[in-house]
Amino acid sequence: MRGLAFLGFPLHPAGKPGQERAEHLARIEIPMLFVQGTHDALAERTLLEQVLARLGARATVHWIPAANHSFHAPARTGRKDPVVRQELLAALAAWMGALS
Repeated sequence: MRGLAFLGFPLHPAGKPGQERAEHLARIEIPMLFVQGTHDALAERTLLEQVLARLGARATVHWIPAANHSFHAPARTGRKDPVVRQELLAALAAWMGALS
């Protein structure tokens, strides 16, 4: 089965929340995975969750705690970049495995 994975979907420009960049997603009929940092300045969580709700069962999201758009977590969180990347890859691999 085919699917489409977004690693840090850029929902809107930094500081300009909106959902216009997601309008085309409604036309995608295959499963979609969104891997997003909870502190992504290009995808306000509330707005992205609204988009995902409209997409229904076709869309799955995996939130990476404290990560930004580049999947970097500040040192004060105690999360090192290799650990964050490992989580991202594990989420992607699990989703891909579930598709087959």
